[in-house]
Amino acid sequence: MRRIPLIDLQAQHQAVSGEVESSVLDILKRAAFIGGDVVAEFESNFAAFCGSTHAIGVASGTDALRLAMQAVGVGPGTNVVTVSHTFVATAEAAAQLGADVRFVDVEPRTALLDPTLLADAIDERTVAVVPVHLYGRCVDMDPILEIAHNSGCAVIEDAAQAHGATYKGRVAGSMGDIGCFSFYPSKNLGAAGDGGAVVTDSGELAEKVRNLGSHGGATKYLHEIVGWNSRLDAVQAAVLIPKLRRLASWNEQRRNHARRYDERLRGMSGVSLPSQNSFGDSVFHLYVVRVNNRSRVQAELESRGIATGVHYPVPLHKQHAYRMWAGRAGSLTNSELWADTVMSLPMYPEMSSSDVELVCDHLVEIAARNLANVR
Repeated sequence: MRRIPLIDLQAQHQAVSGEVESSVLDILKRAAFIGGDVVAEFESNFAAFCGSTHAIGVASGTDALRLAMQAVGVGPGTNVVTVSHTFVATAEAAAQLGADVRFVDVEPRTALLDPTLLADAIDERTVAVVPVHLYGRCVDMDPILEIAHNSGCAVIEDAAQAHGATYKGRVAGSMGDIGCFSFYPSKNLGAAGDGGAVVTDSGELAEKVRNLGSHGGATKYLHEIVGWNSRLDAVQAAVLIPKLRRLASWNEQRRNHARRYDERLRGMSGVSLPSQNSFGDSVFHLYVVRVNNRSRVQAELESRGIATGVHYPVPLHKQHAYRMWAGRAGSLTNSELWADTVMSLPMYPEMSSSDVELVCDHLVEIAARNLANVR
């Protein structure tokens, strides 16, 4: 039986294997593992890609969020405003710094932070607003920037799923005070392990993040503040450099697959397609639909060799570790609805057109069996 995975990392590696293996071998021969020219080259290239002045490589996307939050003053006695429908790291980073989290609901059609709810969520203890560019598409940033900055809050973009996504001509991560990226292997720009980066136009914030990630100091054995050990190593930078050169092309291939999904699945009873905002281009980190009877649909697709995913099945305000903040939020109905019905279809640049057609053929057939309409 022909099987189609949710993502194919082996196929992606084949495209860059020669360059990556040569660069990694050079690093091993020189024993130049931490910092150095390869990391500096990647940081420079990634800053340029994002349209930002500075990029600082860190050990993971979670570290990027934590260091960014700490750099803008998040800590005990403060709070961070973000969404509940996201990967746990968004709230985890704030909680690890001793801050509270104030959840706001998402828009019903996009699963992105609803700007109309933001002003009521901000109070005198709010230090940062963290919009999440989920599934590869940007949040409506202009009203968020205006509301946050008028309230004296920093804006930290969680762009872990949006490498290269745009909003009104601007690149994800470059619009707020600081932007955070993950290079987890499954991301549009993925390393061979954990990795992340922070981008910013602020020299002051860039210096704070770099110092925080290097044990709290710019000079070896001199520590100005209590910091962390969080650096992007040279091997990961060597993997990322050739991938970054191909990222725009890979993102366009994702868009092509998404357009075909849209054409084949639009108007189907029982399936709701991703709603794309008109103000920017998604990079389709994930192609997400919503279905009722999700478990049955997934099981039927799996029996036909089609892998699917759920991003994410339990909103953060219902997670044991974060439910203490649920009572402080307003209605999170849309977040809960997305968690109940969301399903990710296979999406990666190396998919063939026939792979996309096969996924659609099976989903159309399954949906035709009178699946209940998505609420």
